[in-house]
Amino acid sequence: MLRSLALLALVAVACDSSSTTPAKPAQAEAAKAAPAEPKPSPAAADGPVIEHTVETLDGGQQKFTELRGKAILVVNTASECGFTPQYAKLQELYGRYKDRGLVVLGFPSNDFGGQEPGDAAQIKDFVASKFAVDFPMMNKVHAKGPEIAPIYKTLTEETPEGIRGEVKWNFTKFLIDPNGHVVARFESPVDPLAPEVTSAIEKALPAAG
Repeated sequence: MLRSLALLALVAVACDSSSTTPAKPAQAEAAKAAPAEPKPSPAAADGPVIEHTVETLDGGQQKFTELRGKAILVVNTASECGFTPQYAKLQELYGRYKDRGLVVLGFPSNDFGGQEPGDAAQIKDFVASKFAVDFPMMNKVHAKGPEIAPIYKTLTEETPEGIRGEVKWNFTKFLIDPNGHVVARFESPVDPLAPEVTSAIEKALPAAG
């Protein structure tokens, strides 16, 4: 019996150390419910062209039209989530592909478990000090609900079947091609460096000039 209890304790410690921030029960349920497969859209060219203007974390403006010709990964982020360590993977992804035309845009949101309570200054300090993030961070937005930001309304309601649908949790990823069409969606549990993500990004990158 003592040996069995010791083994169970070791398993519990290993599971608890899998993330720098323990997932809350709601996160665990979200991870179980969310499909881990990407949602490619064969009809992406028939979907909307993303032309929104959004506010940056520094109070400036970012026009998606200014990013035309690049692949864009849009991610709703949070600082107190079990998936928060994905910031490091997103930064690595950005570093790997930015010179080939990838832009990662982080959109902090407090919609999921209240896990992004900070203001712009706190978020900026957190991502820089904890994960050395230097990809563009946008101002906090609503990614769902009655006050949903226009960019997320388009991403979740106006895109083709297979991509549209309400964001379920933090760190949902939408891939936009150089023409402004949304071509893939990856749910929260999908690692930003997973083969299905990097493969989709490589296909979406602008052709070398």
